[in-house]
Amino acid sequence: MQPAISAKGISKSFRTGFFKPRKQVLHAVDLEVAPGAIFGILGPNGAGKTTFISILATLLRPDGGQAQVLGLDVLKDPGRLRERVNLAASGAHFLWCLTVEENLRFYGRLYGLGGRTLVAKVEELLELFELQPHRRVTFERLSTGLKQRLALAKALINNPELLFLDEPTTGLDPEMSRHLRGEILRLNRDKGLTILLTTHNLREAEQLCGEVAFLKEGRMLARGTIPQLQERLGLGDHVSLVFRDGPAPLDYAQLPGVLTFNLENNRVDLRVDRGEERLAAILEAVSRTQSQVVQVRLQEVDLAEIYHEITL
Repeated sequence: MQPAISAKGISKSFRTGFFKPRKQVLHAVDLEVAPGAIFGILGPNGAGKTTFISILATLLRPDGGQAQVLGLDVLKDPGRLRERVNLAASGAHFLWCLTVEENLRFYGRLYGLGGRTLVAKVEELLELFELQPHRRVTFERLSTGLKQRLALAKALINNPELLFLDEPTTGLDPEMSRHLRGEILRLNRDKGLTILLTTHNLREAEQLCGEVAFLKEGRMLARGTIPQLQERLGLGDHVSLVFRDGPAPLDYAQLPGVLTFNLENNRVDLRVDRGEERLAAILEAVSRTQSQVVQVRLQEVDLAEIYHEITL
């Protein structure tokens, strides 16, 4: 099956002044995304995430490399590609004097919508992003969060096959962020929409993305599913056992899935490959020693730990 996104050797630099050298923002970045995936590109501010996604969305031309999106070359077929994709970026700007409803109608017409089809689509998006109370408010009077909601509504106006989301929940309150994440998952599940998002919100990526890549200073450092990255970096879930009368007399290194362990007073801290799968077997081994466990804690590894290890 043809990838939804295939990028090879993408490089980009910008001139920062007449007498200054060009600043290299992307260094030969490769990426492949399967159709129907939610793929996350993570990295700190200034990592090159927005530049990379802008190239894939045909908003910037790369200095080098090749990229195809939905089977179309981003340089040779930008017009045809734009009909099939859309982008929502944080800090988006619209025609300041138009209302929310007028802006959606305007962008709908740009994508060839009209008549009842356009009216129905605008109403659907106003309801989806809870913008009905603000439909006649001009863009200049909207709060940051409402502007972001409008940007996301606009991004769905043409029923895209692939959606680029650049820091999608920036400026949103927690409730709307949860609502948006749920809608992203629904669109992916029900419509098979392929989504490429950039974020520095590790928890958000963990909730949404089947696979992630880490970008730092314009270089792709690692990619994979969270379990794959966890295994590659030797990171694991944390299991803490507190005993009533001292640790059970076990060879903890030989217990199923244990990567490392530490004994301290009445507590044993284990790092295991897959906590939920291994915990029952570990507790069974402990029970055979007749030792009494008074507290058990399981903490799964998260992207914050993986990100810290990769970007050091």
